[in-house]
Amino acid sequence: MRDPAKDNKILAANRQAGHNYFLLERFEAGLVLTGTEVKAARSGKVQLKDSYGEVRANEAWLVNAHISPYSHGNRQNHNPVRDRKLLLHRQEIDKLLGKTREKGLTLIPTRVYLKSGRIKCELALARVKKLHDKRAAERVRTTEAEAREAMKRARKA
Repeated sequence: MRDPAKDNKILAANRQAGHNYFLLERFEAGLVLTGTEVKAARSGKVQLKDSYGEVRANEAWLVNAHISPYSHGNRQNHNPVRDRKLLLHRQEIDKLLGKTREKGLTLIPTRVYLKSGRIKCELALARVKKLHDKRAAERVRTTEAEAREAMKRARKA
């Protein structure tokens, strides 16, 4: 029997999100896409670099995500940068609306992936990192790498 967790094919990842934000809570949302957008996304033509999530009129939206036009699309091809509706449960939307309004948190898409034939977007509730936070994270990363290297040298000797 196949494991559904292994069937997820990552179409796009926002690697800058972990560097620029503290990722607090993650949500899985479906995406409302047109036909040529689905074909372009399946071929990996998605960029999440400057995109963010937004709750307006009690609906969740993915703003500024770039899905390149499908290469074999004709005049029905889609607009690459348009707002795309996110499919979330009502309680999740209400929760996101409250947290983004009151606490100054942001919704950041961390990755877009294929899950059992459907394109999903993982959103993270995030807080912006200040410059000193980024420096501290880099310092921790460097010391861990040095410790790993020292352990490796000690094992070889």
